[in-house]
Amino acid sequence: MSSKLLVPLFSLPPVLLTGPITTEHLPSLRNHAGPVDGSFTYSLFSLFPERLEPPGESWNRAMALKVIQRIQLLGQTGAHLCAPGRLGRISRLLSAPVGEPLCVACLWTSAESCIQRHRCQRLSKPACGRMSLSTIAKDAFYTTGSVGLHKDSVPRFRLSQLHRPTVAEEKAFLDRLSSCSSSRQVLRLLRTVEIMSDTMAAAALHRVADLEQDGTSLKDPSVLEKDPLSALCCQLEQDSGRLTEAGLVSTLLACTRLYVDPWSTLVVRLVSESQERLDRGQMSIGQLCTLGQALLALEGPGCGMLEQVMEQVQKQEPGQWSLAELTAVYGLLQAGVGEEGSYQDLLNAMHTHAVSVTSHMDPPAVSGVFSALVVLNQTQAMPLVISLCKQAVRHVPHFKDEELGLVLGALMHFGHSDHFLVKAMERHVPKMAFTSHPETVTKVMEYFGRRNILSLPVFDAVAESFVYRADDYSTGQVARQITPFGKLGYLPPNAGEVFRKVEAILRARFSHFQPRTLLNLLHSCILVERFPVNFVSKVFNCYFLQQLQEQGTGVDRVVLAQLTQLYMTVKLECPFYEGPRLLPKYHVKSFLTPGRSLETPVDGHLYNYVKTGLVDLLGARAYFASRVLTPYCYTLDVEIKLDEEGYVLPASQIDDIFKRIAVCIDGHKRFTVNTRQLLGKEAIKQRHLRLLGYEVVQIPYYEFEKLRNKTEVVEYLHKKIFPLSYRLSW
Repeated sequence: MSSKLLVPLFSLPPVLLTGPITTEHLPSLRNHAGPVDGSFTYSLFSLFPERLEPPGESWNRAMALKVIQRIQLLGQTGAHLCAPGRLGRISRLLSAPVGEPLCVACLWTSAESCIQRHRCQRLSKPACGRMSLSTIAKDAFYTTGSVGLHKDSVPRFRLSQLHRPTVAEEKAFLDRLSSCSSSRQVLRLLRTVEIMSDTMAAAALHRVADLEQDGTSLKDPSVLEKDPLSALCCQLEQDSGRLTEAGLVSTLLACTRLYVDPWSTLVVRLVSESQERLDRGQMSIGQLCTLGQALLALEGPGCGMLEQVMEQVQKQEPGQWSLAELTAVYGLLQAGVGEEGSYQDLLNAMHTHAVSVTSHMDPPAVSGVFSALVVLNQTQAMPLVISLCKQAVRHVPHFKDEELGLVLGALMHFGHSDHFLVKAMERHVPKMAFTSHPETVTKVMEYFGRRNILSLPVFDAVAESFVYRADDYSTGQVARQITPFGKLGYLPPNAGEVFRKVEAILRARFSHFQPRTLLNLLHSCILVERFPVNFVSKVFNCYFLQQLQEQGTGVDRVVLAQLTQLYMTVKLECPFYEGPRLLPKYHVKSFLTPGRSLETPVDGHLYNYVKTGLVDLLGARAYFASRVLTPYCYTLDVEIKLDEEGYVLPASQIDDIFKRIAVCIDGHKRFTVNTRQLLGKEAIKQRHLRLLGYEVVQIPYYEFEKLRNKTEVVEYLHKKIFPLSYRLSW
């Protein structure tokens, strides 16, 4: 080793070579035979086993001849002895035209310009073809997967697999990359990196896609033409055959996210190389999934190569997959491969395995699997849903906004709720209501509203944040945050501020609301006795009603019921209203309709118990009517008629009726699930019945279930219905 001259190239001034090599160049060649990158210790002179002696005339002549001969021999047969990058530099030296100035430093670096920035400057730029379909052969000497990057104003990348970045270096790069908030920062970062693995290069492309994607295009399509990215893409194209499987498929996926032309040479070469690697059958599950995602973006679910990917995925038992591989396959199936019930047997095996590993899932994995189950509509996978929900409880404080939204959306889709999740949300929402993304806060309210869960900490926190943040919300977010208050019949402590803010938004952005979104918002207000009198005249306008019809195939019964109840509320509770009326053709006869209804049907079991008790109390079944539809669209669970003296009349009698008693048999579904708060639609029903002259008697389930025998039932009903009269025994 003492015979080798290993002097770092960066410490030496450039030496210009003009014309062919002569003996005059040997001292300079010997001095510059050291490494270029600062990391390589390979020396040109290490190719020569002879011991170097102090230079003399005879030594120079002899060495000049040997250098030239052995360089020529190396160019013909010795490619396996050194990296192609170094061989390329030697061949550049030999093929240079006479008279062209060459810098020895340039011969040992892949930079576009000389590292000695103020001396030599290379003039040529790398040629990167557009439609060439050739594939670069993989050199057996390489240990695949690194891209060397020379720090320069116009960077040029090269594959330099001898020295891959360390794990720490790669992690540090990825951390810096994730902190970039603009593509310009990514480009600046690329200019500072000396050695880059192919997976690092792919990660850089993915980060640019994250920052530049805007729907189905890039915010700035010219970003791909910037020097660092164009040079990187060019080198990836030229060296596609030398990329690792992970780097190859990740780069291909990044190209699809950057909307690179599918017929560009880069994409064609990456696809061609991917097909070759796929045929070998050596890709891991994760790499197969990444390739599948790219193929979906390029050709869609009908891609033949994608079928080959899924065949290889199915060859492996899901029970042997790692957690990362399991979530990757869920993601691939969610992306479109699993449409129309495809691969259901595979999914069933995956669900079984997933249940056993949910306790090890991190927040991205939990939200990712939840999202896949929703897209694939795996309603039969409830054991997995329950297990994921339990794991989600642990991650509530750690979910990102998007992840929390996916989890709550999945729980709404499958109709599942968990007491411990509610408690975790009650601790978390007050902390995030003022800082989280508006859509996440909206999703929280939707979840609690859809599941009929009244949580005062959550509702109060959202109500407070609404006052300060609502101006930045979309009209849809405003409506979806207010609707749960009406549905659950709850007014927060700052209700006055909340609904003043709602009114201000309606005044400023009334025309921005979608018709049905606006109707939902106004209808929610009346459920909690907040009457939008200033806006209902616009709702009953013929133009607005026409818009409601044009939004779909017509005005459905739920919309008509909302319009009817809104009009009824204005007439009953706002007698000073003098605006337009709702045309009769938009009225409904009953608020009780199949599916989504403005009334909750009576609980059958509870009704039967109450009916038996009423027969014992009144003496006969003929003295009360059941499920009575009133002229005011409401359906009464039980109606009892009294004459002027207070005697009970037969249910069939229609004359001389002095008082009507509406018995509301309120089962569990008429209340919020965790409190004894009556739902908004039931509260407005009872309020309207009283305004219409009925005496409303409420029989809540939590009182009736305490009764132990027939005698207690009769006594209870008597005190409820006839509190001031003495009961006779039959």
